[in-house]
Amino acid sequence: MRKMKDMKKYYRFPVVKGIQAGKEYYIGMVPLKMLIKLFPNDDAYVRPEYRAQRKLNEARVPVIKNYIINNRDNYVFSALAASIDGRFSFVSSQVDEVGILEVSFDARFLIIDGQHRKAAIISALEENQEIGEETIPVVFFGDRGLARSQQMFTDLNKHAVKTSNSIAELYDSRDELAVMTRSMISRMPFLDEYVDKERDILGKYSSALFTLNTFYTANRRILSRKTLDSSFLDFIIDYWTLVSKHMIPWRELCNKELSKKELREKYIASQSVVIQAFGKVGSCFFSNKNKDGMEEAISRIELMNWRRNWDGWRLRTIRSNGRMINNESSISLTAIEIKRSMGLSLNDDEKQQEENFQNSIK
Repeated sequence: MRKMKDMKKYYRFPVVKGIQAGKEYYIGMVPLKMLIKLFPNDDAYVRPEYRAQRKLNEARVPVIKNYIINNRDNYVFSALAASIDGRFSFVSSQVDEVGILEVSFDARFLIIDGQHRKAAIISALEENQEIGEETIPVVFFGDRGLARSQQMFTDLNKHAVKTSNSIAELYDSRDELAVMTRSMISRMPFLDEYVDKERDILGKYSSALFTLNTFYTANRRILSRKTLDSSFLDFIIDYWTLVSKHMIPWRELCNKELSKKELREKYIASQSVVIQAFGKVGSCFFSNKNKDGMEEAISRIELMNWRRNWDGWRLRTIRSNGRMINNESSISLTAIEIKRSMGLSLNDDEKQQEENFQNSIK
């Protein structure tokens, strides 16, 4: 047993020991206030040729920090992963895999997964030191000379899979717009049946026509810079219900007069650019609080030609090769066509954009 004066030379972490690829690793609970001491300057240990891939995205740090500060009672983080370059030993307890990891004070620690979380936590501690007593799991790997750390960093990040926007919006209970969009879709049988709530990109033979993220972003266009409150949910339900009611290709699909294959191949009515355009149009109604005349205006879309081969969509919504145009200009130009069909006035910016478009196709 070490003398007390010797024990002061070691960090001591309660850990659980595991085995991967024949090598030991350790999972410990580390107080948040210790992170800045353990990982003062990760890049000081990293060879220059590897620093670019480890460079922090500075814009992400305040976002994660605010997540901690604004959700003090229910924030959650996954484990950090770190390499230890220096002397350490595992002292088992009565259970072989449970014990104390003792690491020399002169050892170096390098984050190999979780740089942004670590930076955000340190930033949050500057605003609220109370969280310093809380803990985060850290997976420790022994790596003398940090020889393996670059490869571990690459392996951990190469196989990470980004969650789809639709999945994120499906499960996010803090994003009120996401909550309202999910509620809207669940209350509309047509959308509930044909909105894929997990994927951002639909396959050619998907049973769905739209993604949750498509309607989430369209609803964000409707809201624009207005304050989100309970009245917005009522509005988007009314608005999209009217669009569904008067969109002839959607109605024909429900009546089995049109197949999903035909709808996708021959019409633009299910395309994201069109849904986003309806989002821009919906913003006009929401801004003016003009729900009384909304149904009469939206009913006029029954007279619109939603076929892909209609010349009015050429270069506005569809390229000359038949592919959809998915950019802000196309969304705006498509919204202009919808507004004109509804009998709505164009604002000065829209008039100028339409004039520029007409001049460009002459």
